[in-house]
Amino acid sequence: MDSSRWNDRYATAEYVWMAEPNIFLAAEAETIPAGRAVDLGCGEGRNAVWLAEQGWTSTGVDFSDVGLDKGRRLAADRGVDVTWVCADPTTWSPPEDGYDLVAVCYLQIPADHRRQAIGVAGRALAPGGTLLVIGHDSTNLTGGTGGPPNPDMLYRPADVLADLDAAGIDVTVERAETVERVVAGDERPALDCLVRVRRT
Repeated sequence: MDSSRWNDRYATAEYVWMAEPNIFLAAEAETIPAGRAVDLGCGEGRNAVWLAEQGWTSTGVDFSDVGLDKGRRLAADRGVDVTWVCADPTTWSPPEDGYDLVAVCYLQIPADHRRQAIGVAGRALAPGGTLLVIGHDSTNLTGGTGGPPNPDMLYRPADVLADLDAAGIDVTVERAETVERVVAGDERPALDCLVRVRRT
């Protein structure tokens, strides 16, 4: 994957996204005992930093070194340690011992690349580990607000589960639904895909 577009987008003093964690990630992660976590496709690192603040041993993986530099700055400002890895989320090789939590948040990439990234995310799970996938749902294109206009970069919960199945990852499904997210200044909510599974 080409990181240059994201390097250009992240090349600002301000954060492209907010510095606070995604609301769905925060709500779900708070129900899981802190352990080892990785944010795959972490961008500017806000979720990886928040996880470290909650006591997780946190790693952020992204193919944009500019985004990771902003993550390092945010972690330093918040006084937490995060391991940063510059790697393509579709081809990254996770450690064999795996993670207790793998988060994939708004990794909106073409479907064939998404399938590869979800396979990587599934393989990164330790036995009993939790995978959280949160992204712009396909229904958001016509029923929601914001997000990419390209339908090939949107997906439904069933798509994520099919990606895991195709990768041979055995999981127990705990949540797989479309959820609404309030967007400030917009009358319509955003429609997000939320999948939470546990590796068996």
